[in-house]
Amino acid sequence: MITFESVTKRYADGTVAADEVSFEVPEGELVVLVGPSGCGKTTALRMVNRMIEPTDGRITVNGEDAASVPAPRLRRDMGYVIQQVGLFPHLTIADNVATVPSLIGWDKDRTRERVEELIDTVGLSQEVANRYPRQLSGGQQQRVGVARALAADPPIMLMDEPFGAVDPIVRDLLQEEFLRLQRELKKTIIFVTHDIDEAMKMGDRVAIFNVGGILEQYSTPTDLLAEPANDFVVDFLGAERNLKRLALIPVSAVEHETGPLVSRNDSSDHAREAARESGTDWVIVTDAENQVEGWVFINELDGQQTVGGAEVQPFEAFVTEDESLRAALDVMVESPLNVAVRVDGDGRYEGVVTHNTLTGELK
Repeated sequence: MITFESVTKRYADGTVAADEVSFEVPEGELVVLVGPSGCGKTTALRMVNRMIEPTDGRITVNGEDAASVPAPRLRRDMGYVIQQVGLFPHLTIADNVATVPSLIGWDKDRTRERVEELIDTVGLSQEVANRYPRQLSGGQQQRVGVARALAADPPIMLMDEPFGAVDPIVRDLLQEEFLRLQRELKKTIIFVTHDIDEAMKMGDRVAIFNVGGILEQYSTPTDLLAEPANDFVVDFLGAERNLKRLALIPVSAVEHETGPLVSRNDSSDHAREAARESGTDWVIVTDAENQVEGWVFINELDGQQTVGGAEVQPFEAFVTEDESLRAALDVMVESPLNVAVRVDGDGRYEGVVTHNTLTGELK
């Protein structure tokens, strides 16, 4: 959908903001540009809609040279979201969202329906439609900014640190909400951030820039973390690179271990044998429907005929297949058994995730 071909931006004072940058943005993907201040990531974004013109090289949009397209027409096909939101303070929320449809000549009924649809889509109440930006929280204003960018259903969205001005809790909620929208809408998106954790979470692909507009590496988050191209990328990814890798791998992607599984009615001898075969000093207890009831240390079965004769300790937390291995690690750290128990959506036992599982994925 978007291609950079040896794109350079050099200013009159000699400052280079983009140095022969080349990469492709596939249709329907979210590509994140990330790097330190002064690396040219925002410059690269703004060259796509010609807010900044490149000095050399070529940018194509949907196979067409962007330089050959009148800038106003080019921008009408692109939603644009910035950190400061940029809502018009004198217009209602509904009128802000309707800005582009009104400019391109949509009739009032179509525009009104689209505004109502988008207010719902971004998770706001219809009650905000007649309010003004100053009457909304920062997180609500960011949602309105996203709605406005989506109003005319553009195939491309450009987002410049869109969630950077809100607190961490609201930022996380906005990220999750936007990822949900992207799964439904499949827009082609270029997203700028200085936060490597946000880049890893949001991006289908990530471009890491260095000062001077140098593109150091362009890859999927998984490949970036597994095979960083050079020392700069290693340093920028940070000391917790392996934890970031675990956050990208779902529990469903790894083979879980069966674990020592028994029921309350099983004999203590059976439980001891199950623990011995698994190399543990504990067993996991389930009911007749395979629902997890808890766990018992083997030494607590001394003098008991059945597992149910001992006190079964409940688990504080479980993991499911759609959670990450990082989430599984968090459960392990809190568990006295040093494992994460995996259950399905109805709480039925599926197996255990162990430290060996995690280290095997990081080799």
